[in-house]
Amino acid sequence: MLRDSRFRTRIDIYRNNIVRTASHIVMPGIGLIKRRLEKEEQAVALAVSHILKEYDQNKVTAGEISTLETKYDTDSGDWYVALGWREERVVIQMDSILGTVTNVRSI
Repeated sequence: MLRDSRFRTRIDIYRNNIVRTASHIVMPGIGLIKRRLEKEEQAVALAVSHILKEYDQNKVTAGEISTLETKYDTDSGDWYVALGWREERVVIQMDSILGTVTNVRSI
C-alpha cells in the first residue's frame, strides 16, 4: 500500500497543529490571575464600604465599625472579613479576583 507522500505530510501537519494548539490552551491558576483585592487593607475597605451602603447611614458610621478578623482562602481566592459595631456582627465574603462582595452573613 503506497500512499501519496503529499497526503501523509498534510495529515502530519494537521495532527501537529492540533497537538500544539491543545498544549497551549492552559487556564491560569488562581495564583496567576491579577487580583483586585491584593492586600488585607483593600479587602477591609471594601467590606466597610459595603456595610455603609447596605445599612442606613443613620444607623452606622465608618468610625463605629471595627475589624474583628480577616482571613484569605488561598484555594478559592476569597477574602473573609468579620466586622462588628454596637451589637451587630457580620462576616463578609469577597472575591479577590473580581473585587466584589459575594456573601454577607450576620452572626
